[in-house]
Amino acid sequence: MDGNFKSAVMQLEKACLVDSTNSNAYWMLGYSYYHSENYRKSIAAYSKAIYINPVDATAYYYRARAKGYLGKDASLSPQEREKYLLGAIFDLTKAIAIDPTEQIKCFQTRGIAYREYGIFKLQPNSHTYDKVRGTNSLRASITDLEKVLNSNPGRSDIASLIELSKEKLASAVGHH
Repeated sequence: MDGNFKSAVMQLEKACLVDSTNSNAYWMLGYSYYHSENYRKSIAAYSKAIYINPVDATAYYYRARAKGYLGKDASLSPQEREKYLLGAIFDLTKAIAIDPTEQIKCFQTRGIAYREYGIFKLQPNSHTYDKVRGTNSLRASITDLEKVLNSNPGRSDIASLIELSKEKLASAVGHH
């Protein structure tokens, strides 16, 4: 709780070894790795938490956030990045289905994930280029973000995220 995630990781790894059925320990381990920017290990810990407790929406949410960071990692292969970007969208979709109270947060994060994936698919000269999937993903991004804005019309941060996705979509549709 005091932000010392490095020592938390050491304690929680021990706890998980002692009791491999404790989903809370894995959840906290995933959270500690996430805040230590060790996204691969965060994903692994959240995957164990989800295996033990498959209806934990927040575990899917944070696993998605960790996958989103790896999806933006330019040092990874395009194939790996695509796997993580799609994985983030999948996890957020799962979280929304499990817990409606988490929806707004998940729609916001998924709207951004859809935008990242759309931009990724529209990169020219890459083996992963796919205009249809790219533009569809940007449209999905706008739809998700509009749900967030409709629930809270005062959020100018969301309005500018929608504008950004619309700009990317307009320039993608404009290119033949």
